[in-house]
Amino acid sequence: MGELSGLRPRRVWGYFEEICRIPRISKHEEKIRKYLLEFASKNSLQAFEDSGGNILIVKPPSPGFERKKTVILQSHMDMVGETLSGHRHHWNTDPVIPKICDGWVKAENTTLGADDGIGMAAQLAVLTDENLKTGRIECLFTADEETGMTGAISLKPDFFTGQILINLDSEDEGIIYIGCAGGLDTTAKMKFQTAPVPEGYVAYEISLTGLHGGHSGDEIHKGYGNSVKIMSELLSNLTQKYQVGLHVFNGGNARNAIPREAVAVITSNPMYNGHIKEEVNRFLSELAAKYGSLEPGLNLSLRNIPVPGAIMDSESHSKLLEALTRCPNGVIKWSEEMEDLVETSTNLASVKFVDTNVVQIVTTQRSSVDQAKKEISENVKECFSSIGCEVHSSDGYPGWKPNTSSEILGIARASYKILFGTEPQVRAIHAGLECGLIYEKNKNIDMISIGPTIKGAHTPDEMLNIESVERFWQLLTEILRNIPEE
Repeated sequence: MGELSGLRPRRVWGYFEEICRIPRISKHEEKIRKYLLEFASKNSLQAFEDSGGNILIVKPPSPGFERKKTVILQSHMDMVGETLSGHRHHWNTDPVIPKICDGWVKAENTTLGADDGIGMAAQLAVLTDENLKTGRIECLFTADEETGMTGAISLKPDFFTGQILINLDSEDEGIIYIGCAGGLDTTAKMKFQTAPVPEGYVAYEISLTGLHGGHSGDEIHKGYGNSVKIMSELLSNLTQKYQVGLHVFNGGNARNAIPREAVAVITSNPMYNGHIKEEVNRFLSELAAKYGSLEPGLNLSLRNIPVPGAIMDSESHSKLLEALTRCPNGVIKWSEEMEDLVETSTNLASVKFVDTNVVQIVTTQRSSVDQAKKEISENVKECFSSIGCEVHSSDGYPGWKPNTSSEILGIARASYKILFGTEPQVRAIHAGLECGLIYEKNKNIDMISIGPTIKGAHTPDEMLNIESVERFWQLLTEILRNIPEE
């Protein structure tokens, strides 16, 4: 029996626990794809795989329900792999280990993958629930959502037949989403020359850990610290005051996560040893005062290490820190049409020394207004092109414009009120969903997005609310029961 075997609905939690055992970080989805195809074969269900690695599993209509409209249930196969500092996890081989903590399910030292493993689990439960009488169900499992939505981009309009789609990738039970932001990535690469470390200099490693991080769409407005921005500020201060050299600066990981950690190796004249320690301690005190209870785990440490063989040339060093400090980050504009909705944002996601003389910076821009998304991308580009970086933007993905007169929205709202005696919230989300790409391919499709409550997605603090999963399942099945005939 698994850790989650006593939770309800048992069928959903059982499949979720199976999914947790299967490595499935983005672009390494071979094992989960094999699992889905074997699941279909075992349950005598039709399954299809397209050239983009997407999987479609079809449940035929229950007897007597053949005239009901076909419904597509959609989730994504991949997950973000983040590990707690100080712990190792081999994402291509190791399972995620779920555990129950005070009404929530978390993972041991890693992201849980409830985004979107719980959506997948709900689909599998629908496909195998013989007591759930519905019309034709098409379960669409898309590939590589977290690193560019390449599976959804590659979808062909004839891969599915339904005209109603329920996306199972949102993270707030009690909210029905009917729109989302579009997004794109802007990446800069800077080549630099190296220089020898001056004779007699010493070296330090500065480590920033314990920040909250979080989803760069859902949580960009919450004021959490960005490790790349924070470390850039500290390095700029040290450079201006003590002429430190920079050997390496790495921070952040996933393109769609607020970076939680950063590490830098610097060199300096030993005469500044005490001053550098004082500066780091002073900066840590300022951070603690600035973020307070938002970042209770924040930690900044300094330690002596062996002197490296080389550092960045001083001109590149200064230009890099200038650009990182100047680069916009966070909420750019709030929506004027929907209360408490971020319209436009940008996230400085990572900085990596990828070679002995190349540094790469990854940023992500989001907006529900296409022109605003392009404008903030151009602002980011200018920050890095002005210092000689090679900069390019991805094609990105479109937003999903809300349709308040949607038929499936009406069914979902009525179903929620029948079940729980209250009206659900109806909102758009600043995160990107694949709905926008699917709508581009089929303008007649009618969509909503629902899900249980997930906190801390894309971080090792990710957790899935147990009670909300049951309510999510009840809502999903009630909606399916109320789908009208053609």
